Amino acid sequence: MKVLVLSAHMDDEILGMGGTIARHVAQGDSVTVCIACKRAYDHKFDPVLIQEEKAAARRASEILGYSDLRFLDLRDELLDERLLDVIVPIEDVVNAVLPAVVYTHHRGDSNQDHRAVFQASMIACRAIASSAVPRILCYEVPSSTEQAPPFVEWAFQPNFYVNVAGSIEKKVQALRAYSRELREFPHPRSAKGIEVLAERRGMEIGFTAAEAFMVIRDQWR
Repeated sequence: MKVLVLSAHMDDEILGMGGTIARHVAQGDSVTVCIACKRAYDHKFDPVLIQEEKAAARRASEILGYSDLRFLDLRDELLDERLLDVIVPIEDVVNAVLPAVVYTHHRGDSNQDHRAVFQASMIACRAIASSAVPRILCYEVPSSTEQAPPFVEWAFQPNFYVNVAGSIEKKVQALRAYSRELREFPHPRSAKGIEVLAERRGMEIGFTAAEAFMVIRDQWR
């Protein structure tokens, strides 16, 4: 099965679904991860730091076991400025990969880049397109999804869970590759924070560790 993971930033793919990526790889699926933004630090673009972050993303991909990692090099913090600039390159990736399943951000995340990637994903993967994607799921990103304001329309309400008891260690290892983004507990973007969330999501469904998703579309062909 061809799997496409769409992420706004380098590290979102690990925070949101690193365990699920590892599971897809283990079962022989072809995984492509597409990262939209080049990182801004203190609202500035530093070419050296961007290359260091890309190297971290490649190390994380090696830990999880997939090789198709793509960078769109769009401007961090500005994806919502002109959505067409996000739609077109994501559409190109969807048309090139022709995935059976797409994972993308949740529309209610507190981060504007996450919301822009979600919107662009919905257009690029629309059901009436020639390259229509039969299955679309949204993942949560610790330190963003749970920070959304307390409005019903922003809520992340998972209706699909993946058992990651056998791959949570790889997820944590992959997160450690992003040393610049790693934080100390109780920050949700910490190694222990990732483990705690996996345990909580696991308890919701009867697993010792899980990653949670919202199914947006699921076609039976």
